[in-house]
Amino acid sequence: MHIIVCIKQVPDTTEVEWDEETGTMKREGVPSIVNPFDDNAIEQALRLREKHGGTVTVVTMGPPQAEAALRSALAMGADEAVLLTSPAFGGADTLATSYTLCQAIRNMGDFDMVICGRQAFDGDTGQVGPGLAEHLGIPQITYAIEVEAVDGKCHVRRLLEDGFEVVEAKLPVLITVVKQINEPRHPRLRNVLAAKKKEITVWGPEDIDVDPHRCGLQGSPTRVVRVFRPERAWQGEMLEGTTEEKIEQLVEKLRAGDVC
Repeated sequence: MHIIVCIKQVPDTTEVEWDEETGTMKREGVPSIVNPFDDNAIEQALRLREKHGGTVTVVTMGPPQAEAALRSALAMGADEAVLLTSPAFGGADTLATSYTLCQAIRNMGDFDMVICGRQAFDGDTGQVGPGLAEHLGIPQITYAIEVEAVDGKCHVRRLLEDGFEVVEAKLPVLITVVKQINEPRHPRLRNVLAAKKKEITVWGPEDIDVDPHRCGLQGSPTRVVRVFRPERAWQGEMLEGTTEEKIEQLVEKLRAGDVC
């Protein structure tokens, strides 16, 4: 079984900065982490490999520093890693990203399953996984909380707002997973050291035969009209004293209309 996991390196949420001219997030030189949902995707792929055998390949698109995310996946136990990096890929929206990932996956040959995290913490759209499945022309199952492969089919239990749903699809299939699906493993030190020495395949536009008009900022129909930091319209206030005194103060403020 060949399982491909799409991961993303996202900026640390305390260090997010925006390019006001292009409306895109600044990534170069910004402290980054592996998207938390993607850790669950990697873990699920590793569990399926341990049960059924095969290979786990991780792929990401981003600047050269995104190599760190791939080495984290290799330390967890992934077999191979592919980095898609080029200025031509920069500024991509979800449509351009899913197209570029599709071209890379097609370049890898046969596969049985593609696993993605439910969504990325920076964009928070949850669109890349479904978009990738559409480009690849394969079934998609989202919000997976349990995954099993049996006789060329995939059985998935989906997490819904008000319950669960069990879905079956033929392989190959794309699945997006929720955090409740598993607890990602912590790599051992020897695996971390070994991952630093592993070779990572690096592909640019010419390696995966992309249409330059469909990738990067040029291939992104989404347009950001304005980027700004919202202004806080209210200020919090800490009430001091005993519980009874705090209650009295709060009641007085409510009567005076000082609390929204």
